[in-house]
Amino acid sequence: MYEVEKSNLKRCSEYVVQVLQPSYVRNFMTAYLDRERILSEETRSVTSAVQVFLDQVCLLEEEGWFQALLDTLQAEGYNGLCEALEKWDFEALENTRPHRVLLDRIEPSFTKKIRPNELLGHLRGCLLPRECEEIQAVSSGGIVLQGSCFILNGLFFVFQGSCFILNGLFSICPAGVSVTGAQEPMRDGEKDRQGEKKLRHYQRELADPVFQGHNTIICAPTGCGKTVVALEICEQHLQAKGKEAKIVFMATKVDVFDQQYKLFKDHFLQKDPDVRIEGFCGNQEDTLSMTVIMENNDIIILTPQILVNAMTQGEVPCLSCFSLLILDECHNTTGKHPYNMIMRSYLDAKLDSGQNQRRLPQIVGLTASVGIGSFKNQSEAEDNICQLCGNLDARVISTVQTHIDDLRHYVHTPEKDFYLVPKRQANPFTRIIYDIMAKIEGLAKRSLSSIENRDYGSQKYEQWIVDVQKKCRVLHLKDQQEESRVCRALFNYTEHLRKYNDALIINEDARTKDALEYLSAFIEQVKNAGHDDTERQLTTYFEGTGLLRNLSTGGQKENPKLAELQFILEEQYRHNEETKSVLFVRTRALADALRKWIEESDSLKFLKPGVLIGRGRKSSQLTGMTLTSKKGVLDSFKNLDNQSKILIATSVADEGIDIPQCNLVLMYEYVGNVVKMVQVRGRGRAQGSKCLLISDKKEMIDKEKHNMEKEKIVEKAVKNLQAAPEDMLQKIDIFQRRDKIFRDMEKCIVERPRTEGNYELLCSKCKKHGADGALIVVLMGVLIVDLMVVLIGVLIVVLIVVVYYPQDLPVIKIDSFVVKNCVTGQQRYYRKWKEVDFTIKTFDLSEIVTNWIPCESMCVCLSLSV
Repeated sequence: MYEVEKSNLKRCSEYVVQVLQPSYVRNFMTAYLDRERILSEETRSVTSAVQVFLDQVCLLEEEGWFQALLDTLQAEGYNGLCEALEKWDFEALENTRPHRVLLDRIEPSFTKKIRPNELLGHLRGCLLPRECEEIQAVSSGGIVLQGSCFILNGLFFVFQGSCFILNGLFSICPAGVSVTGAQEPMRDGEKDRQGEKKLRHYQRELADPVFQGHNTIICAPTGCGKTVVALEICEQHLQAKGKEAKIVFMATKVDVFDQQYKLFKDHFLQKDPDVRIEGFCGNQEDTLSMTVIMENNDIIILTPQILVNAMTQGEVPCLSCFSLLILDECHNTTGKHPYNMIMRSYLDAKLDSGQNQRRLPQIVGLTASVGIGSFKNQSEAEDNICQLCGNLDARVISTVQTHIDDLRHYVHTPEKDFYLVPKRQANPFTRIIYDIMAKIEGLAKRSLSSIENRDYGSQKYEQWIVDVQKKCRVLHLKDQQEESRVCRALFNYTEHLRKYNDALIINEDARTKDALEYLSAFIEQVKNAGHDDTERQLTTYFEGTGLLRNLSTGGQKENPKLAELQFILEEQYRHNEETKSVLFVRTRALADALRKWIEESDSLKFLKPGVLIGRGRKSSQLTGMTLTSKKGVLDSFKNLDNQSKILIATSVADEGIDIPQCNLVLMYEYVGNVVKMVQVRGRGRAQGSKCLLISDKKEMIDKEKHNMEKEKIVEKAVKNLQAAPEDMLQKIDIFQRRDKIFRDMEKCIVERPRTEGNYELLCSKCKKHGADGALIVVLMGVLIVDLMVVLIGVLIVVLIVVVYYPQDLPVIKIDSFVVKNCVTGQQRYYRKWKEVDFTIKTFDLSEIVTNWIPCESMCVCLSLSV
């Protein structure tokens, strides 16, 4: 019934959304709609609540509901909206659009200068009586922002009779607080009706120590809007410092950098377009120097290694160039992480000269957990936290204490549960793979290191392979040809063993079919690459076992873990079709296998799974994802039309990436430390979210339960430190002075002299000659090959290209080589160039051959480079 009215309501819904507040029409909702659901939605977002209101209205079949709606609107003072709905003519409302745009533009200055009570007397004929009462109540309460900044909570025009009036209201209240005095919920980064991101009460509490000038670690749950807090901190800092302000915001991952850079740009484009913002991350090319970026921007978004490099190269002479540093995911400020490199420079500047901290930038760290390092009790946890504070020079740990109920209202901690499933029984596939691996080990038994009780299909076996390959790199035999043959053979043996080990892991967690496809793809790759005698022998082991080809069938029923996962997903989506799930797995291969399993499952294929993995190596069998492809997957998952209902992700998604719609987190044999647990669990942000761990290993579940206990210890440790700030600061100072002594001692150690000598680079896989040491030179801090390198045999994947005017020059990747002393015959393996102990000459630009063109063999190598 009333199909025309329903159709018109849908067509004109944007006007209703702009004007109506559902709680004002309670009588109509009580009679016809699910009032509790709509009011509950209104506590999160008025706009969303109106949409739910309209959705329910369009399902009504009762006689007279449309006239009842019009009568209610008329009774509540929505005269203009009522008349527009009666005539289905919204032209008058549409004509107010230019006024809306104008109000949006002047809102920042308007809210700072206008006093609502002074205007209220002139607007009583335009505003609803209830709105006038609420404005007066809020204003008389004296609720104002710092600096007497007044916030305009809404200005919306409606048509009333023959004039345009305000159906919104002027409210004098803290950002994010509605006229009723209750804060209107916004998701992390959600905008209000005017598009401005506003702080909730608990968010302002988190920011207060920063506003007071303290170096601060802001520790709050994932999904609470720490980045929104950071935006407000930046705004306040820019206002306070003026032209002296120079802000750096750092994100640890390129994916997160891209997300945060866009957020900053969008925010300040609307709030203050004059704020200059630039982003700079590690995968960008042809960018301006840091010096130019610093001079021409107010806020710089970076990945931290960029700043480390700029400081090393002298483009950033000291951190005093900046006034504020914000470190996202600051719990990483340990060891050799770029964050810690930056902060060591900061602390050296502070402690060496004893200079006032105001001359150094203010430090703000953002994290969901400060539970770093290993600890057994609260005392050790406190020491670790103080160490982190010392590394960041943080004097305050800011957590939500006063507005904890407000935090809990918006941020929901997912319910945690554990599923211990039976282990998969041994099957023909496992026995066949065991036999093949035993044969391969037999071929290499003279050179393989002994390790007792190594288990096929385990991480321990993978580590054993890594150890063997390290020893192969420096294996030295009198006969060089024999050395090359043995090293190449051992590399082939261990690579095949690695793939079979991976296949066993896939078989344990997914289907036999997926493990077979993984192996088949690897064998085909080996054959297409022009395999030698050893590789031909190894491929026959796989192809010669006819039984393997008969194992390509079989579904989830053969694997208890898959059966459990299928049951969980079916039940979840049966109860809630709008569920959004994130499934965390350990490896890319498993992510790909589970994607195929879901797509081929009749009961689950409607989930349309997306896969989110890291960039990875180009030489890897399973290639990684570009930023563009990741964005496409995330957009599909976030899309309201539910194109993708489940996201299968590796560790790339457990920290920083915003996935607000998720209400089911599945950890598939995926357990880490306390910080990882908090990060992963925090992906489930919707109300009623669940976080489930599925494993066939009791020790895995016990570890996660232990993490939960350690999380409680960390919370108690933080409260204890906050209760005794003087003791905390004393301990922080002790740690800082101790670490400074260690750094000074390291500087006093005489650098090992580099030796002059005759060296050559050998391929680490086959020991073929790659380049003479005399041809390795340094150009602008980069190691390159001087003019030409002769490549022999199977040397591949060892060079990258650096662009240097007027031509491209080949850059050597040292960890693909072994360095041989041509005099002593000694061989050494280096992971980084700074570890080498022989002299490298500086490149003379006059030696560049103007028309130099790489030889054919080098071109081949470069095409395969990483």
